[in-house]
Amino acid sequence: MPKAETPGKKIIAVNKKARHEYEFIETMEAGLALTGSEVKSLRDGHVSFKDGYVRFDGGQAFLVGVHIAPYSHAGLDQHDPERPRKLLLHAREIRTWQLKVDQRGLAVIPVRLYLVKGKIKLEIALARGKKTFDKKDDLKQRDLDRDMKRQLDRF
Repeated sequence: MPKAETPGKKIIAVNKKARHEYEFIETMEAGLALTGSEVKSLRDGHVSFKDGYVRFDGGQAFLVGVHIAPYSHAGLDQHDPERPRKLLLHAREIRTWQLKVDQRGLAVIPVRLYLVKGKIKLEIALARGKKTFDKKDDLKQRDLDRDMKRQLDRF
């Protein structure tokens, strides 16, 4: 599990493919409307961002496609692992991001889940999809940076 960045902040999960597949324009923190068994499952780290994105519907934002595994000790009161989850954002924030998505053809994707003071928060990003050559350029640049760091460490 990744280390927490600041005291009182525990990272639950990170969407590692997001940086590879998308170019981030801006990010925002959002709360999530969750059930009890979902919170327990998230605290155990049972989440997958595989096909996750944010959908805007009727002035509200919903997290879709994120799989939160059923909690093993919940008994009969289990949650649906793939259900859309409401994001807790201000109406003004939802309107501005929805306009940007509609006008510019951008996407809103989940970046990471973390705990702050006992509350589960989601970092979302307004993003533009990368082309194949952009991804290759990023990998090439990362390799060059790694090689240069090795050379500098040697001397």
